[in-house]
Amino acid sequence: MSGRDDVREFLSSRRARIAPEAAGLPAYGGNRRVKGLRREEVAMLAGMSVDYYVRLERGNLSGASDTVLDSLANALQLDDAEREYLFDLARAAGPASRRPRAGSEGIRSSVRQVLDAITDAPASVRNGRHDIIATNLLGRALYSPVFDGPHRPVNTTRFTYLNPAARIFWRDYDRIAHDAAAMLRLEAGRHPHDPDLINLIGELSTQSDLFRQQWASRDVKFHRNGVKRLHHPVVGDLDLDYESMDLFGQPSLALNVYTARDGSPTSDGLRLLASWAADQVSGANHASTSASI
Repeated sequence: MSGRDDVREFLSSRRARIAPEAAGLPAYGGNRRVKGLRREEVAMLAGMSVDYYVRLERGNLSGASDTVLDSLANALQLDDAEREYLFDLARAAGPASRRPRAGSEGIRSSVRQVLDAITDAPASVRNGRHDIIATNLLGRALYSPVFDGPHRPVNTTRFTYLNPAARIFWRDYDRIAHDAAAMLRLEAGRHPHDPDLINLIGELSTQSDLFRQQWASRDVKFHRNGVKRLHHPVVGDLDLDYESMDLFGQPSLALNVYTARDGSPTSDGLRLLASWAADQVSGANHASTSASI
């Protein structure tokens, strides 16, 4: 879809989900011809003319000021992720829309040192397309089913939608799948001309009915913190708290760290995972040594 199509579908879908009562408006009559708010009602709530709002919803965000975008976001009751996406769509409509991705996606040596220094928790660095760029030992062990796939770079969203093992690995599969598509759409707003992202979305759209359905929802979501409930093939069920932290020297990358409360079954599971990971490394080193003799 073009940028104008993205704007039109996003604004109309956000407008359709708001009942007049939720916006503090009277709902006259029982037979409204549109779902959610009318364009006239959005314009009134945003403090702009109907003609101007119609122009915006038709996809023409070029030149819209931050004040206008803020008013529109408030009228449509956008959350933080949706608000950022709206501003990204407006930037993409401007003359400087083809900005390159910021920085290289190879991690700095200092970030590699941070990963290796985290020994008791799985940790990884991921880009906005959900490629896993680097992990520590426990991170590689935690995501072993994802790494078992043939595709490189390893991508958690490709795994989620195209690998049947994902439905076992993700215990909250439906939520994970929805969130993955929503985070990719947010990334598409930030970098609409990224060829690797365009190819990934095209691949998922042609091979997964579920992805097409989730993509069409126009939902967007941040990946900041929460709980991941996994079923690991070696250590079983894990309920992991995660924090995702942007690497400000490389804004296209984020460090994800997974932890568990002391004394919890998941904490015990992480210790088992660490032991298994160490055995895997020891076995690989032994095989390498034997092969060289």
